[in-house]
Amino acid sequence: MSTWYEESFGKDYLLVYHHRNQQDAEQEVKQITEWLQLAADDFILDLCCGTGRHTATLAMEHLNVVGLDLSPTLLSKAVSRNQPYKIPFIIGDMRHLPFVGETFDVVLNLFTSFGYFETDEENEQVIREVARVLKPKGRFLIDYLNREYVIQHLVAVSQREQDGIQIQEERSIQDDFVVKKITLSDKQRGERTYTEKVKMYTYDQMIDMLHRNGLRVKQTYGGFDGISYHQNSPRMILIGNVG
Repeated sequence: MSTWYEESFGKDYLLVYHHRNQQDAEQEVKQITEWLQLAADDFILDLCCGTGRHTATLAMEHLNVVGLDLSPTLLSKAVSRNQPYKIPFIIGDMRHLPFVGETFDVVLNLFTSFGYFETDEENEQVIREVARVLKPKGRFLIDYLNREYVIQHLVAVSQREQDGIQIQEERSIQDDFVVKKITLSDKQRGERTYTEKVKMYTYDQMIDMLHRNGLRVKQTYGGFDGISYHQNSPRMILIGNVG
């Protein structure tokens, strides 16, 4: 039986998240570059790179970057849109990275690409893998949801249209997971439904998980605009290094 993340990240995902544009990626990479002091000799892993918006932006800045994702559909889009930059895009599971230890200077994990798995052990395995592939003093940035913000600002149901397709999103909190049911409907393909399910860890839980695996958080932001992290900030962006 397929998992939700194996089913959801296909062609319909590109429609549902059509609003994620290159301009936003460029602004975010500008901030990431400043926060992490990215340099030309850094070797960067864009972990769960999706269609490669951020990967391409890093390459445009003449930075050495590799993109990894589990979805063949999203990686195919990434390869086709980023041909000029000759970026290596690799299919892989973030719990079992296909790299030897101490390979990367920087690992980026953007847009809540963490907490996808049912068990804490599997989610922590991702952190272990990030620590394993980072060089000594290597840096990381994890752009994750802010649990309290999600709970307080949850929109139960929303509807919209994209390219003639009706999209309905139903959101709920189930135990420690935020769950989104996405229903798409059009005349050509009829109705189809996907589910997204992400574990909502607290700040303290994330810090503990990172520290247990040799990763030290040096700074936390509440968004890519540089606001401080607090209970009501939209995001939890954790920045640190091995050590």
